[in-house]
Amino acid sequence: MALNARLDHRNPLVFDTHELGRRPGAQQRLNRSIDAPKDLGIQGVIGVPEGAPVELDLRLESVMEGVLVTGTARATAKGECVRCLEPLELSLEADFQEMFSYPDADDRGRVKAEPADDAEDDEDMLFIEDGLFDLEPVLRDAVVLALPMQPVCQDDCLGLCSECGVRLTDDPDHHHDAVDIRWAALQGLAGSLEDGEKDEISGEAPRPARANEKQEK
Repeated sequence: MALNARLDHRNPLVFDTHELGRRPGAQQRLNRSIDAPKDLGIQGVIGVPEGAPVELDLRLESVMEGVLVTGTARATAKGECVRCLEPLELSLEADFQEMFSYPDADDRGRVKAEPADDAEDDEDMLFIEDGLFDLEPVLRDAVVLALPMQPVCQDDCLGLCSECGVRLTDDPDHHHDAVDIRWAALQGLAGSLEDGEKDEISGEAPRPARANEKQEK
């Protein structure tokens, strides 16, 4: 990842490490309540609504190569049950740990003469810029990993009736009488035979026959 540029200390997800210092072993604990940024979660499935409160508990630890950040994010996620399509809410607790490196130190913590030019080496790294680091990409990854890919309103949700859409959990005995198309054809034939028998009993010719007689006349 490229170095952060002009991080804004007023951003609630940007943290200042100046008070922590660069002495290895130094620690700092922080608690912060923030408004959830946009699209925090699995888009179209479940996530923390924009502006909803997110509680952050963080521990910052100074190490040779940077600052190790360990923390937990707590919030309420909202989405839709994949079985019955009803809205749902669940309590979210996402744990994370990430290293934010000093841009002027190598992997052994030694100060470099110049920043590295190898983009591949920096691709997966997060950096401290002017004593600041941005927690948002770490928070996003942690929340996505903590959320269910297929959320359900309850573990035993029965879903919807495939024929009429009724929520089966509300009506467990709901059912439709199944009609076999093969029997339906036989029932139609039986109905035709019954009509013929009635005509014979009444002494009248079957309907098609009477129609032919009229045509001959």
